[in-house]
Amino acid sequence: MEVLTMKELLETGVHFGHRTRKWNPKMGRYIFTERKGIHIIDLEQTVDMFKKAYFFVRDRAGEGKEMLFVGTKKQVQSTIADEAKRCGAHYVNRRWLGGTLTNFVTIKQSIKRMKDLETMMEDGSIDYVPNKEAARMRRDLAKLQRNLDGLRHMERVPDILYVIDPDIETNAVHEANILGIPIVSIVDTNCDPDPIDFPIPGNDDAIKATKLITSRIADAILEGREGRQEEVEEAPASAAEAKPSVEKVEEAPASAAESEPSGEKVEEAPSAAVESEPVAEEVSTEEATVEETSEEQSVETAVAAEEQPEESPAAEEQPEEVPAAVAAEETVSSGDEGTEENDDKE
Repeated sequence: MEVLTMKELLETGVHFGHRTRKWNPKMGRYIFTERKGIHIIDLEQTVDMFKKAYFFVRDRAGEGKEMLFVGTKKQVQSTIADEAKRCGAHYVNRRWLGGTLTNFVTIKQSIKRMKDLETMMEDGSIDYVPNKEAARMRRDLAKLQRNLDGLRHMERVPDILYVIDPDIETNAVHEANILGIPIVSIVDTNCDPDPIDFPIPGNDDAIKATKLITSRIADAILEGREGRQEEVEEAPASAAEAKPSVEKVEEAPASAAESEPSGEKVEEAPSAAVESEPVAEEVSTEEATVEETSEEQSVETAVAAEEQPEESPAAEEQPEEVPAAVAAEETVSSGDEGTEENDDKE
């Protein structure tokens, strides 16, 4: 489905440009021909360039970017306000305040004051203010609402600027160029297309033509946001689908935890083995000591066996010595006996 057809452009008069004497030579590449002193715009290029702008806006809206609609001409004020409200964008349709983008801090303070005055009007606290001051506050509120009503929800500088007739909105285009904000704009034959990032050649004075292009830009924003919402909704769905697998993964550790007691038993067995190791070591040490003692005993017996033959001669010598003493005693006794015998003889 095409976002914009040639038939729609012809029916709304997008192909009509300005008078030839008011043209900008830089727009010559977008002019198809001249008829009755009026330039005719090449709608084939308009369709191609509008598609680029449409897809650019859609993609940026899908990324969550904010857009600002700008159109202060009387014939486009209502169109800008209606389409911006429909797609949830910010808009300026009365007057472009200098510094709306480059000095947004001050603009934000003015927006805050407008909201404060509105709350005072709603809760009736303005009735307790002196009449002269209350009248001044009402005038300030009306002025702020006229110029800043479309910016009340803008918390930061917008990411994209959509402009109708950049020849009139020169301040807005200049500030956007300073900040590097991309611009999508309808450029007529009297405009300069160089400062515009996404120019859409077409009639920027006809109400039907501007409404057609502006409504399609708003559709691009809505389409981009719907795609983003679908992605956000799909994310929880995918997370919900992933939960069963997570539960399975959690069940696996649970089963592993149940099998841990057997593992503890297995661990207890090595511990028992470790505990039995000292006993085995003690038994082995005792056996080693027994063996050592037996070896020592055998060595001692061997040494004793070797020493016994040496001691036996000594033992044999002792009997020889003993009989000598005995012999001496015997000799003594024999002497004594001899003396006794002699005495008897005598």
